[in-house]
Amino acid sequence: MNIPEDLKYTESHEWVRVEDGVAVVGITDHAQQELTDIVFVELPQTGDTFKAGDPCAVVESVKTASDIYCPLSGEVIECNEALNENPDLVNSEPYKGGWFFKIKLEDTAEVEKLMNPDTYKEFIGQ
Repeated sequence: MNIPEDLKYTESHEWVRVEDGVAVVGITDHAQQELTDIVFVELPQTGDTFKAGDPCAVVESVKTASDIYCPLSGEVIECNEALNENPDLVNSEPYKGGWFFKIKLEDTAEVEKLMNPDTYKEFIGQ
């Protein structure tokens, strides 16, 4: 199971990479393995605003549909349009080409509430 050391994680299995007040958000390797073959991703719209914990996207796999929750409060500034044509990028590259959206953070202090890699490993039983 791939759990990069430079990311933060949520209990609902989203990952976050923060740089200069902007967070890139996706789902973890663990989440994509649980979902199996992803066939569709419904992304938020650029300009949408969310509070931490709000549902903000949907992932559909061959076996289920799951809400994706915004890990941090802020405004969506970019979505990964490549997922519209290639949702399987979430399976093959969950931490690279399979990212979902970028959000301009409302409160950078929220990042500290997320799990570090070691805590996430314990959370999923690794």
